[in-house]
Amino acid sequence: MSETALEEKIVHELEAIRQDINYIKKHMVDQDSIMSEDDYHVLQEYKKEKKTGKLTSHEQLKKELGL
Repeated sequence: MSETALEEKIVHELEAIRQDINYIKKHMVDQDSIMSEDDYHVLQEYKKEKKTGKLTSHEQLKKELGL
């Protein structure tokens, strides 16, 4: 294979790789947006505690800790 043909093949492959990377970046899922089963259960528990008034605000906690 001649040098020119090899260079053209490399350029073509790099263009294909760039297209693949752009596709992956466009369709990538943010890992922080995925909720595990444990996360879901903790969230449900938080919602229950919030609804029943069992939570302590950060202001109240600061007062209790003398901060």
